[in-house]
Amino acid sequence: MWEMNIIIGGGKYGCYAIEYLRRKGKGFVLVDTDSNCLAAKQFGFTSSKQITSDGEHFVHGDLATVLKLIETLQPEYVFPTAPVHIAADLAKLKFKLESWPEAINAILPKLPEVVVLASGKGKLIVSFNRDNSCVDKCSMPKVCPSSNIRKPCTMTELIKFACPDAFILISYSMAPGMGALKGSELLDFFDWAKQRDKFVVATTCDCHGVLDAFQKRK
Repeated sequence: MWEMNIIIGGGKYGCYAIEYLRRKGKGFVLVDTDSNCLAAKQFGFTSSKQITSDGEHFVHGDLATVLKLIETLQPEYVFPTAPVHIAADLAKLKFKLESWPEAINAILPKLPEVVVLASGKGKLIVSFNRDNSCVDKCSMPKVCPSSNIRKPCTMTELIKFACPDAFILISYSMAPGMGALKGSELLDFFDWAKQRDKFVVATTCDCHGVLDAFQKRK
């Protein structure tokens, strides 16, 4: 397995991921729909025609491109810096899915109202810092620096309680304010979802979470 990494999105947080991976001496592929994104301008990237198992590469592409790269490269980590639920959106590309709102409706009563940021149409967004802006490059301490409230548990633990049947992808803290998914766990999720007609997928860190509920189209 190659120890490449994939960065989705070449904006501010994509630049953070590039700087982190450079410090670690690790190769990466940056994917963005804009060939003139912030990272391309800041680091002087042009689109790579061939991806090797090391080095730094920029690919002008979308989530379909990302899905193909994940399955081909089997990356060590995937840095989801774009403002979407990457696991859910990749699953929608890979399988014929539609939302399953009833599953979210069943999860909601098991969660404290104070953590629910948004819900509807088969999606749920939760946060221990619902009513405040997060501190930039936060290290996720037990006492939130924005709200000054002590978290009773991690969001991952809360979602495991509220929806034990969900596939939960953890956004691992790589550096303050920056999380990444393990490539192997994303591939495990695809294999798991392939076997199910209905499922819930969540991505969580200590403070926040996003869930999508799907059913396969007949």
